[in-house]
Amino acid sequence: MTTWLITGCSTGLGRALAEAVLASGDNAVVTARDTANVEDIAKAYPSSALALALDVTDPARVRDVVAAAEARFDGIDVLVNNAGYGYRAAVEEGEDAEVQRLFATNFFGAVAMIKAVLPGMRARRSGSILNISSIGARISPAGSGYYSASKAALEGMSGSLRKELQPLGITVTSVEPGAFRTDFAGRSLTQAATPIADYADTAGQRRKENDTAHGNQPGDPAKAAQALITAVRSGKAPELLMLGTDAVTAITSVLDAQRAEVEAWRPVSVGTDLAAP
Repeated sequence: MTTWLITGCSTGLGRALAEAVLASGDNAVVTARDTANVEDIAKAYPSSALALALDVTDPARVRDVVAAAEARFDGIDVLVNNAGYGYRAAVEEGEDAEVQRLFATNFFGAVAMIKAVLPGMRARRSGSILNISSIGARISPAGSGYYSASKAALEGMSGSLRKELQPLGITVTSVEPGAFRTDFAGRSLTQAATPIADYADTAGQRRKENDTAHGNQPGDPAKAAQALITAVRSGKAPELLMLGTDAVTAITSVLDAQRAEVEAWRPVSVGTDLAAP
């Protein structure tokens, strides 16, 4: 039986995935900063679910949770780094302390989880790591520079990690969801306290008071959860998994534009080589 450790299960994709994993017959370590938010999941599956309090920015707690999970289920087969949140601000508006807190959760928290589970996965020469990123890592919308940067860092690390772990039988996948009907753009979204008027028409349009997307997102978290389970069970999880038509459309557009720009600037780019002797 496969054992999953999923971070950030209070709401949204994390909760939907925990419920789907357990319903499919697998074990799940269901985590949240407050276990009261996930106790109902664990009670529904007393033999296969373990609810634990976890703040991924607390290294000692990360180690304790992984140890408890391994003790209960004899190992962790799948790690899903889902814990994270959004932060909107023009780059100039961003508060240093808030940006550091964002990276501590979205990037360094995931790194801590990975480093904690890898000894067990390496010993078994098997495992899957799913790092929940965002299309923001590629489309970089105005007003989401810091959030996009935190997810781009996660993806950059994931790409190198995949190459390091592939010979050891461990897969690493970056997951880029589009807009899903979750609380991400509601309770889970923070923003700069003091907007600058000059950014009203760019970053300002993405501030919570101006954003009408929340509650109207096209993505279904339950279907996203099934897609993640399918990827893991396929035995050939991709390096990048996009979720949602909007994600595929947006990222394809970005890639097409980038290729066109590379070609347009090819003479300048290749002109920097040393002259042939």
